Amino acid sequence: MTHAKPVSIVMIEDDEGHARLIEKNIRRAGVNNEIIPFTNGTEALAYLFGADGSGMVSSGRQLLILLDLNLPDMGGVDILEKVKANPHTKRSPVVVLTTTDDSREIQRCYDLGANVYITKPVNYDGFANAIRQLGLFFSVMQVPETP
Repeated sequence: MTHAKPVSIVMIEDDEGHARLIEKNIRRAGVNNEIIPFTNGTEALAYLFGADGSGMVSSGRQLLILLDLNLPDMGGVDILEKVKANPHTKRSPVVVLTTTDDSREIQRCYDLGANVYITKPVNYDGFANAIRQLGLFFSVMQVPETP
């Protein structure tokens, strides 16, 4: 029996409060996976694709990416596009977090390969609830090991 490598959650979120809220609710849902936080796209992409930009560094990683679309240095859609275009990261599920409910933007994210799209409600409870649902999603999601 092969043991799936535990999934690390890469959280790309520049709002400190949201980041804490996300982490708290993921933990509350019983998910104990490592969370690797980034507050901007530049650092997150350096982690995902390595110094050479090839993405090879991620070939053995099991990652789930939580992506805020509104980042200080670049658009989350660009990051999503890069992740899904790279052979080493394209199988990583991406959960998009955003404050917009622009249907065109949402459609674009799904077209690019986003797995789940969560609109951050202004309402704290709504957001907490969405993240809890996400936690349940993580706990049932066993990422298969690539042979």
